[in-house]
Amino acid sequence: MNSYPYGSYRRRIRIVNTDSGVVTAGLEDDFHYFIVQITHNEEVVTGITAQSIRWPWNTCPAAAAPLQQLVGMEFSPRCLAVGAVTSPSHQCTHMFDLAGLAVAHAARATDLGYQRQYDLVVPYGVDQKRTVTCVRDGELILSWELKARECIAPSPYSDAPWRGGFLKWADSNLDVDDAEAAIVLRRACDIGMGRGMDLDAIEQAVELADLMTGVCFTMQPEQIAVAQRNRGTIRNFDDNPEMLLADGP
Repeated sequence: MNSYPYGSYRRRIRIVNTDSGVVTAGLEDDFHYFIVQITHNEEVVTGITAQSIRWPWNTCPAAAAPLQQLVGMEFSPRCLAVGAVTSPSHQCTHMFDLAGLAVAHAARATDLGYQRQYDLVVPYGVDQKRTVTCVRDGELILSWELKARECIAPSPYSDAPWRGGFLKWADSNLDVDDAEAAIVLRRACDIGMGRGMDLDAIEQAVELADLMTGVCFTMQPEQIAVAQRNRGTIRNFDDNPEMLLADGP
């Protein structure tokens, strides 16, 4: 069994202007390691590529193809703006999040080397109180108290719809930088619930059909029927968070 029912789930996201007209965004956590790169002309996305380095289902790398629907979209500082171009449920959640962050990054500044990094920490556990945190560029931006899969403090996050609407609430009610931080931390809270689960015991994605059909690229009917678990890909970064994205970007 490759699981860690202790410590904290950790996720790092780094977005960098790596060349003129190029933004490279990487995400690594216990379960994933993806890199998405966009090219642009300072107004619209002119190209997009995705690299899968570590992924949970054999179908995940093929999600690079539907990302091409973002080519031609206009810049927006909102990381959720990509959702107006194509349906998130037909994309890899993590590649799509990276693409949205990359577009927003380009909209903020096109200076070569300009970088933003998020470090998210979600302690293991569900029923007990626990503090989840978002550090951006070395500064603590958010600290939430969770219990029973709900945010109980502080306001206004504890007043927001935790399920089925938090991302849209953040996008509508917070300024773009605060919204982005809240969105990446909220996503980490969901994905972090997988820590401690024996996910490699699930051989085929179709075993999750009752819970997850349609939620992402792999869980669409045409993929879920053939998706196989990519076993042995879970990692524990709790003791060495500096290893997250150690190979870039």
